[in-house]
Amino acid sequence: MVNRPRKVKRYSPAAGRHTMHTIERVKKRRASELKWGQRRFRRVTAGYRGFPRPKPEGREKPTRRVNILYRCTETGKAHTPKCHRAKKFNLTDE
Repeated sequence: MVNRPRKVKRYSPAAGRHTMHTIERVKKRRASELKWGQRRFRRVTAGYRGFPRPKPEGREKPTRRVNILYRCTETGKAHTPKCHRAKKFNLTDE
């Protein structure tokens, strides 16, 4: 389990120095129906045939990648770090 504080001091490329950042989880947003990939997916799966690709073999991974966003409190700019895997991820108010 990974516990992270909600506020952390970190280098901000926009400000050019270390500033306070707030950490927030990135939530998956709804996919746009008008994107080319989504239109192609609907076109391929329509009709009397089944799904066009076989099911993936193997088991599911035991952990998920945690997507977090650092937002600078001075400039308001946000940037994402490299993702790491964790089973549970908590933000604490320290």
